[in-house]
Amino acid sequence: MSVRSIRVQAPASKSLSHRALICAALASGESRLAGVLESQDTARTMGCLTACGARFERRDAGCFVVTGMADGPVGGPLGAAEPAPADLNVGESGTTCRLLAGVAAAGRGSFRIHGEGRMHQRPLAEPARALSPLGPRYRFEERPGFPPVVVETEGLSGGRIEVRLEESSQYLSGVLLAAPLAHGPLTIGLGGGKAVSWPYVSLTLQAMSDFGAPVVVEVLDGDGFRPVEYASVTSAEPGRLRFKVVPGRYRARDLRVEGDWSNASYFLAAGAVGHAPVRVAGLRRDSLQGDRAILDILERMGARINWDGEGVTVAPSRLHGVDVDMGACPDLVPTMAVAACFAEGPTRISGVAHLRIKESDRLAALASELAKTGCGVETFADGLMVIPAPLPRGARIGFRSHDDHRMVMAPALFALAGMTTVFDNPGCVAKSFPGFWEDFGPVVEGQA
Repeated sequence: MSVRSIRVQAPASKSLSHRALICAALASGESRLAGVLESQDTARTMGCLTACGARFERRDAGCFVVTGMADGPVGGPLGAAEPAPADLNVGESGTTCRLLAGVAAAGRGSFRIHGEGRMHQRPLAEPARALSPLGPRYRFEERPGFPPVVVETEGLSGGRIEVRLEESSQYLSGVLLAAPLAHGPLTIGLGGGKAVSWPYVSLTLQAMSDFGAPVVVEVLDGDGFRPVEYASVTSAEPGRLRFKVVPGRYRARDLRVEGDWSNASYFLAAGAVGHAPVRVAGLRRDSLQGDRAILDILERMGARINWDGEGVTVAPSRLHGVDVDMGACPDLVPTMAVAACFAEGPTRISGVAHLRIKESDRLAALASELAKTGCGVETFADGLMVIPAPLPRGARIGFRSHDDHRMVMAPALFALAGMTTVFDNPGCVAKSFPGFWEDFGPVVEGQA
C-alpha cells in the first residue's frame, strides 16, 4: 500500500529577497514585490535601505511597494559631526552587511555599518580593499577589517578593480550591485586563490538584469576575453572571469520572488530520512540558486526523487555515505551532515572552510551537536566527516543553537528518528524562516 506524501510549500528565497529589495531601492519610481521572505534578515536590509532614502510599504504578507532612491544612497554629510552618519544596523545578517558595504560606497555622504551578536567578528576587509581605489574611505572603529565601520564617499569613479572571493561571494555581489551607480565604466576581475559560493553571484546578476542593470560577463578564452551568458557560468576561477558595467539606472518593476532551495532542503531531506514521502511545491527546477544541489546530493546518496510539474517529491530511501565538495552550496552543509547520520557508511564534506565565519563556526558546532546522537564527526581544514552510528530512538537530546538558525533547522530532522529534540533557542529560526516550526511540525507528525 502506497504511503500518502506530506505536502509543503517552499518559503520565499532569502537570497533573492535581499537582492530584489536592494535593486528596487536603487531604482527610480515604485516597484511592487510579491513573495518576499519576511524574516529578521530581510527586515534588516529594509531598515538599512530606509536609512539611505528608500521607502517600503507593506501591502500584504510578502508584498511590498518600494519607492526607490532618486539619486542613490544618501548618508550623513561628509566631515560633519552632526548629524551622524546614516545608521545601517545589520543586526546578525551577514548578507545585509556584505551587500550594503558595497552599495553604500556608491552613495553620497557617510554611512555607519554595524551589527549585533557575532557580526563584529565577521570579516569585512575585502570591500574596503577592493573599492578604496575608486574613492570611498572605510574607517574601522574597533578592529581593522571588521565592523563597525564608517564608509565616507562621494561615489565611485570608474576604472579596474579586483575582488577576492576566498571568504565570501557576497563581497563581489555588493560591488556588482553598486557598479551601475559609478561615475564611469567599471571592470571587475576576480583575484585571490579561489572563489567560493559562486551560484550566489549568478543570483545577483539575475536580479540586476531583472531591474534593467545588466552586466557583461567575460571569460578568458585563449589570448583574450569573450562575453558569455551569465547563466552559463557554473563556477569561477580567479584571473579567468571578469565583469564590465557601464553607468546606468536601475528600473522599477513588478516582481515575484521564487521559492528558496536552502530552506526547502530540510523538508527534502525529511522525505529521504523519514517514513513518508515529502512533496515540496514552489521551487523552480531551472533555478540559479546553488542550493538546488540538494537534489543531486540526495540522489547520489540513494534518495528517490520525482518531479511532477508542480513540485518535487523525495521518498524514504536507504541512504549511503558520499564524498562531496560543497563549496558552491555551503548553506546545505548542516542539512547534509544531519542526513549523513541516517546513512550507511561515512560522508565526507569538503570545500567549506568559510563555514567557520558564519553565524557560528558551523564546522565546530556540527561536530559538537552531532556527537550527542552517538555519531562520530571529524573536522579538518575545509570540511568534516560524519561517521554514522545507530540513532538513539526514544532519547531526549538537548541541542545548542549556537545562535545560528541553520544549527536549529537541520538538527530538527533528528525528530524523524524518534528522538525528542530540544533547543536552547528555537526562536532563532526567525532570522531566515520565521514559519519553520509551523511548517515542520506537520512533517514530523505525518512521519510518525
